[in-house]
Amino acid sequence: MLVEQIAVFVENKPGRLAAITKILADNKINIRALSVADTADFGILRLIVDNPQKAAKCLQDGGFTVVVTEVVAIEVEDRIGGLATVLGHLADAGVSVEYMYAFVNRSGENAIIISRFEHMDNAVKVLEGTGVKLVSKEQIYSM
Repeated sequence: MLVEQIAVFVENKPGRLAAITKILADNKINIRALSVADTADFGILRLIVDNPQKAAKCLQDGGFTVVVTEVVAIEVEDRIGGLATVLGHLADAGVSVEYMYAFVNRSGENAIIISRFEHMDNAVKVLEGTGVKLVSKEQIYSM
């Protein structure tokens, strides 16, 4: 139930994000979700795309430093307390969240939370054991 995520190291310069998205567009790669975190000198762009291996190669060929990592896609009810319930299950099991970001495919539907955990296998077991719906990579890539 793991999803491949592309992490791209980006210099904090005007136009760098535009260059990345142009490479993806030129290669017919669709972005499904993204997150940007920055430091003083560079940022980390995390992407879920419909073809992660092709995206990684195209971006590397374009001169970017790219890492492919595995994350978990969790379906969360789009209601007050939906995320709190999921995080409560993880906290009760002692699972540490490294980072997360979210998106909603269509208004009024459940949210998808992209998460990276300190111990991925343990997190998946906890989530499955508590009835939390995990979304397959095929479902994510085809959204």
